[in-house]
Amino acid sequence: MVHFKVGVQFHPQHITWESYKVGILQAESLGVDTVWNWDHFYPLYGEKDGAHFECYSLLAATAALTQTVHFGAMVTCNSYRNPNLLADMARTIDHISQGRFILGIGAGWFERDYAEYGYEFGSAGNRLRALEKNLPVILARWEKINPPPVQHKIPILIGGAGEKKTLRMVAQYADLWNVLGSPADFAHKNQVLDEWCDRLSRDPKQVERTVLITDLKLVDSLDDYVEAGATHMILGLSEPWNFNAVEKALTWKQKTNR
Repeated sequence: MVHFKVGVQFHPQHITWESYKVGILQAESLGVDTVWNWDHFYPLYGEKDGAHFECYSLLAATAALTQTVHFGAMVTCNSYRNPNLLADMARTIDHISQGRFILGIGAGWFERDYAEYGYEFGSAGNRLRALEKNLPVILARWEKINPPPVQHKIPILIGGAGEKKTLRMVAQYADLWNVLGSPADFAHKNQVLDEWCDRLSRDPKQVERTVLITDLKLVDSLDDYVEAGATHMILGLSEPWNFNAVEKALTWKQKTNR
């Protein structure tokens, strides 16, 4: 029997630390399975120079504040940190949380972050190749580092929908996959991922299928996402936090998991 999950992504922009803390603690008290943020340096919408907080500092705080939720970035930008350093950061947060951390990662796309912070933006192809190069480095560091992660092998979530490169990497390296879009879009990408798993002799059931839902009206379409292959529904929230859609999703989950 499939156990369906509900998560929340908190957008770490146009907020205060106090409002972020209140949000993640409320989500945990409601009973969500996962909590996420994102890895950017500037807001993605609204006032372009508005308040914004750094991803991994917030993840370490989340690890210390929460007790039950699993959590991570939706998703870490591979370009912003040396892969050995990122592996060490992930290991440390995994210890703080007693084994609840998920390493969500992707190739990166937001050009302003790169320009303002001095990273080379390059091409999408180069960023994907860098991600593919760094994933085994991260895995190797977890095998060497002392102490090792609590989970030994921290779950890796890869975000993205590219059918030739990204979904191949998901089939090869990921424990979870995330994409956003309509149920019809998800169904198509999900099928492509299954095909990559078949080519690489990976059991497709080993890759948890998560969907990021940014249009909260789609909370009424969760059964359609299940039909498309999703098992983990993640709702994107901006401040001020409104948990009505989250509560509706949790009610759906309770009924569906019976």
